Amino acid sequence: MPGLGTIVNTAAIIIGGITGYFAKKLLNDRIQKILLLAMALSVLMMGINGAVSKSLQITDGAVTITGNYMVIFSLVLGGLVGEIIDADGKMEKFGAYLKKRSGNEKDSAFISGFLNASFTVCIGAMAVMGSLMDGIFHDHSILFTKAVLDFVIIMVMTASMGKGCIFSAIPVFIFQGIITLLSSFISPVLNDAAMNNLSLVGSILIMCIGINLLFDGRFSIKVANLLPSIVFAVIAAYIPFLNI
Repeated sequence: MPGLGTIVNTAAIIIGGITGYFAKKLLNDRIQKILLLAMALSVLMMGINGAVSKSLQITDGAVTITGNYMVIFSLVLGGLVGEIIDADGKMEKFGAYLKKRSGNEKDSAFISGFLNASFTVCIGAMAVMGSLMDGIFHDHSILFTKAVLDFVIIMVMTASMGKGCIFSAIPVFIFQGIITLLSSFISPVLNDAAMNNLSLVGSILIMCIGINLLFDGRFSIKVANLLPSIVFAVIAAYIPFLNI
């Protein structure tokens, strides 16, 4: 059944979020703060590990760094497009809409929790590759694995940041569902180079999420405005001089 992986992934996020929400009631503020710090450092390390694994190459004992031009190309143009269309503002408005519709107007952390959780579980090669495998081959294994990871991530994020994190299930369902539906059209474009670029730029965006969580609003990167960078990372795979 195509789409089963996304359905299971979405359900795992909701269940993980509900579990974290009830766990939060048992935790005092001090424990919630240390959980948030642990989550911030974990997300930051996820991004660093992903970026390093895709940018470092070891050949005959020599370490080389690749993808610098591609990253600059993708982030600059992606950030420019994101600022023009105000992707961050639109995501915040959607978060505000969910906050109102769900009766959480008094929850000051709802929108930030929703945004940070959504970016953490949406951005990355697992979401894209898993959805493609789901749509083309009806292979749900990648998304089932992602569901387990997202369950843990959203459970901890909800316990430390509040119920807004639970609603990250909505962007995941929409994003992965669209990729699954369009998989036959998308898959020919995503060759190995494109997937490598997507993973590298996606990991950098995850690092940005970790920085936002770590500094708790004191230093904010508008990650949504950088999301178009993923599209430019795929485009860059077909521009030879950018992939050195």
